[in-house]
Amino acid sequence: MKVAVLDVKGKDTGRKVELSDDVFGIEPNEHAIYLDVKQYLAHQRQGTHKSKERAEIKGSTRKLKKQKGTGTARAGSIKSPVFRGGGRIFGPRPRTYAQKLNKNVKRLARKSALSLKSKEKALLVVEDFQFDAPKTKDFIQFLESLGIAEKKSLIVLGGANDNVFLSSRNLKRSEVVTNSELSTYKILNAKSLVLLEGALEGIQSNLSK
Repeated sequence: MKVAVLDVKGKDTGRKVELSDDVFGIEPNEHAIYLDVKQYLAHQRQGTHKSKERAEIKGSTRKLKKQKGTGTARAGSIKSPVFRGGGRIFGPRPRTYAQKLNKNVKRLARKSALSLKSKEKALLVVEDFQFDAPKTKDFIQFLESLGIAEKKSLIVLGGANDNVFLSSRNLKRSEVVTNSELSTYKILNAKSLVLLEGALEGIQSNLSK
């Protein structure tokens, strides 16, 4: 599959690049996508939630009243969960939400997500570029030239590019990542996927294994 290469102003350079059918042209596997996105979202949870149970509440363990004859329910201590200020029954405890996923399934999910973007015509290839200094204005002009300024976009770089990254940092609808940081969730979460030429080789080599 051949795709036209655009310049930083959104104009056709007259060149085309070959996209691997094994990465950008497969039949999407929806279940693999589901598993990978589920794992990604689970890993965003800190798992630091905690509430005190009756053994951890500060207070006396003295029995409040005699066991029988009061006409009311039995009460062991002021720390009982039935009293205000008492411990919580089976409250949340710190835990990890990490999920294991086979690396081949993750690779299939990313290839499926890239193939979906390719079929939806939501994938653009742009030649490598640099900014002289980090300026949000320059990055907005770049998005406008591609016609995606009003869309949620994901720009994939071939390597670290501080000026481009810093220029995009204040924009809610746009995110800049390197090819090694690419994930299924980020691909699907963006309406437009912009790949720099320098990122193609790394993406295709990583996913063609």
